[in-house]
Amino acid sequence: MKFLFVGDDWVGSNARSLADGFRQAGHEVVVVDTTAVTLPARLSPPWVYSKIARRRAPWDVEAIHTEIETAAAAFKPDVLFAFKSVHLDQHRLLDTPAGQHVHYSPDDVSNPYNTSPAYLACESQWDLIVTTKWHNVPELRARGARAVKFVRSAYDPAWHHPCAQRGARRFLLGFIGAVRPDRQHLLVSLAQEHQGAMLLRGPGWRRIPALRQTAAQVGGPAYGEHFSTAVASVTANLVLLNSDNRDTHTCRTFEVPAAGGLFVGERTDEHAELLQDESECFLFSGPTELHEILTRCARYPDQVAKVAEAGYRRIVGGGHSYLDRAHEIVDTLE
Repeated sequence: MKFLFVGDDWVGSNARSLADGFRQAGHEVVVVDTTAVTLPARLSPPWVYSKIARRRAPWDVEAIHTEIETAAAAFKPDVLFAFKSVHLDQHRLLDTPAGQHVHYSPDDVSNPYNTSPAYLACESQWDLIVTTKWHNVPELRARGARAVKFVRSAYDPAWHHPCAQRGARRFLLGFIGAVRPDRQHLLVSLAQEHQGAMLLRGPGWRRIPALRQTAAQVGGPAYGEHFSTAVASVTANLVLLNSDNRDTHTCRTFEVPAAGGLFVGERTDEHAELLQDESECFLFSGPTELHEILTRCARYPDQVAKVAEAGYRRIVGGGHSYLDRAHEIVDTLE
């Protein structure tokens, strides 16, 4: 099949990984990069415009659609595959000549942050909606979606794989992800308790004043293979969910074990289905249980290594790469 893939193409993006998954599955893929619209550079004119107008800069949207339409005319795709393209012109996407029009939503589509009024007005016109949130399936159907496909998140073996530790410094615990109100208090408290034994990477953490009073190592985002090298220096890799998305699993669910790290995550039904607690991961339901896990990790490093290795084998042998997800989606289309 011929896929015209519309999505963010920066290194480390899930969209790039899924586009490569379709290519690895034997399909022809042409990518149109939407990063300029989805993530305008901070303080740039499009970024300022988006903050004032509450919509994306029309000149960037127009440029993307011109590229889409030019590519479609030359490529003649079987599928126009839009990866969270809620800020583009929905009518122009749906009018793009293609056998099928598919929209992929990696986040909770009942969270207003992940949609737009224009997208919601046209949601029922897409031939297929793909969601990574099981709870969205009945909600999308109730909203009138023609067809809905659930697939879990995934890992990209090109980026998520065991790496040698860089430098001699090792951290007892670490978290890689953005600042969010529902996780900030816990992570700041852990940094205050564990000080230099904690690594914290992701957008926004450097701007938290309380963290400057700790010895924790705080840095910016870690994308692509840099994620795996960060995991390599951490004993207990925290997997925290986004309550605004009602997460029961996330990309980190797969990326941490695939990178060879010990998965220490929130206890959910999906996490319990994917990994066996205490033999392939450690799950917790609150700060007290998390404290007990971290104490165990510090005291029994050999056990930690065995659990991490078992978790790695379960994920990489379980059909959880973006290639596997591409096969699942294509099976629905054919």
